[in-house]
Order: sequence, then C-alpha cells, then structure tokens
Amino acid sequence: MFHSLSMLGFRLLVSLIFLLTPAFLAAGSSGSASAQDRRQNAPGEFDFYVLALSWSPSFCEAAEERGNVDRSKAQCGERPFSFVVHGLWPQYDRGYPEYCKRPAPRLERNVMVSMLDLMPAPGLIYNEWDKHGTCSGLGTRAYFETIRKARAVVKIPDELLQLSKPKMISPDELEADFIKANPGLSATAISVTCDSRRLSEVRICMSKDLQFRPCEENERRACRREQVLMPPVRGG
Repeated sequence: MFHSLSMLGFRLLVSLIFLLTPAFLAAGSSGSASAQDRRQNAPGEFDFYVLALSWSPSFCEAAEERGNVDRSKAQCGERPFSFVVHGLWPQYDRGYPEYCKRPAPRLERNVMVSMLDLMPAPGLIYNEWDKHGTCSGLGTRAYFETIRKARAVVKIPDELLQLSKPKMISPDELEADFIKANPGLSATAISVTCDSRRLSEVRICMSKDLQFRPCEENERRACRREQVLMPPVRGG
C-alpha cells in the first residue's frame, strides 16, 4: 500500500513538472528578451549608433593566415587602405537590434558601388544593409549617406593614415590618439577591439544626429590586451 502511494505521488510530481516546464521556459525567454530591449528589432527604434572602423591591414593579414585571400581581393589588393568602415550599427543602451526586416528590402547596385571607397568589399556592404541598415529606419540610400556623414565626422590620427612599419600600441594609447584628433570625443565614447594579437577595430559611439556620446555597453566588449599589433598599410 505504501509502495502504491509512493508511486502515485511520484507520478503526480512528474506530471506537475511536465505541466509547469513550458511556463518556466516561456518566462525565461520573455525575461531574456526584455533584458535586451522591449523594442527588439523594431526598425528606427534605437538609442545610438556605433561607427565601427576596421584596421584593414589586420583583416588582410588574418585572411592570408586563414587562406581566404581570394575572397578578400577587393579589400586586400594593392590599394593602401588603413581604417575602413565596417559598419554603422544601431544600438540600444543595453543590447542591439539586427535583421529588422526579413527579407531585407533590396539594396540597389549603384548604392553599393558608391560606398566602395569607404567599405571596399561588396559582400560587406550587402551584409551591413541586411543586418544593421534595416534597423536604422532609413531607406537604402539614406542609410549609406548617413554612414558617409558619420565617417566624415571622425578624423583619423595623421600618423596612422600611411603607417609604413608594424606598430605596437596599447588600446589606451590608441584611444588617446583618436581623442586628441577629435575634439568632443571622450574616453567613454570610444573603444578598441582586437584578436589574439592584432588591432581589429576602433568603435565610436554617436547619437542619431552623429554627435559623439558615451556608451558603457561598447566598453564591455573592448580589447583587454596590454598592447596590440598594427600591421603596416599595404603599399605604405
């Protein structure tokens, strides 16, 4: 009898767990989404931009190491690219949207071609529109015009434009160089990212009207190495 009661209690407990598990999962999923932002992936509804400037020589050196030279010819040929635009990314104060329209509205080829001086890889331009541009609330032409305006706001330190020799630099020193070259830019509005040894990107936070602004979230993803390598500009 006691055995039967124990088995009955066990079955009731299993049934209760089975019934409640979906509710707990749904609550957890909802909590995760709201922890990022209640506006998740609503086009045009975000707090600020991050302008990501990629150090092209690092990208090309890494591509060679991975054996991806053929796929990177557009960017890694003989043209002396230094910092190129990776993207202009809508951000929330906590988290970020992406792929806000599926399928994404078509990016016209002439708009893509017009951006090759700043973003020297067609595949990158198409991807940035699909993943980030669709979250801006802007049309294709307006979004890429905004990228051009954002890039024009930022002055690259002169000594980095034609870097002819490998350079070791600390992330703090690199940030200080950008701050010195850009009045109004503060340490809370800029961060540096890296791979295992090389500089990857400089990321600068900007308001929707393209003014420098602080962003704690950006700093959390920053490079923690004492120094990073900047390979020289090709042809530099």
